[in-house]
Amino acid sequence: MDRFLRAAIDEAKLGLSEGGLPIGSVLVRGSAIIGRGHNRRVQHGDPMAHAEIDCLKNAGRQSTYRDTVLYSTLMPCYLCTGAVIQFGVPKVVIGEDVTFPGGSCKWGSSRAFLEANGVEVVDLDDPECKAMMRQFIDEHPTLWNEDIGVS
Repeated sequence: MDRFLRAAIDEAKLGLSEGGLPIGSVLVRGSAIIGRGHNRRVQHGDPMAHAEIDCLKNAGRQSTYRDTVLYSTLMPCYLCTGAVIQFGVPKVVIGEDVTFPGGSCKWGSSRAFLEANGVEVVDLDDPECKAMMRQFIDEHPTLWNEDIGVS
C-alpha cells in the first residue's frame, strides 16, 4: 500500500476513534508529509472541519502548493475541491470514490471540476477505504447525510 495513503487512513481511524467521521488526509511535498488532518466536524461542532481543510490548516502557511500532492481517503466534496483549486495543489490521490463520488451539481462532479482546473486525480480504489466508509455509513446514516449536506 502507498505509505501516504496509509497515513491518510491512520488519520481517518483517529477521527473515528474521536467519535467523528472516518475521513483522513495528508499533504505531501517530495517524500515528506507536511500536513495531516481528519474530519473533525463532530468533534469541533464545525461544519467546515473537513479532513482536507484540517490537513491544509495543519500544514500551515506555504509559499507555494504547486509542488505538493494531497492524499485523501475519500473523493473530496466541493468545499475541499475548492480549497485544492484555490491553493494550486496540482495532484489529488484518493483512496476511493465509490461510497462518495464527490460533489455533484450543474457544474459536474468534484472530479470533473478538479480536472477542468488542471488538477490530476488518481483513484487508488482501496478496499480498506471503501470498507471503512461503507461500515460508517451503514452504522451512522444520519451523521453521514449531515456531513455531505443531504437532508
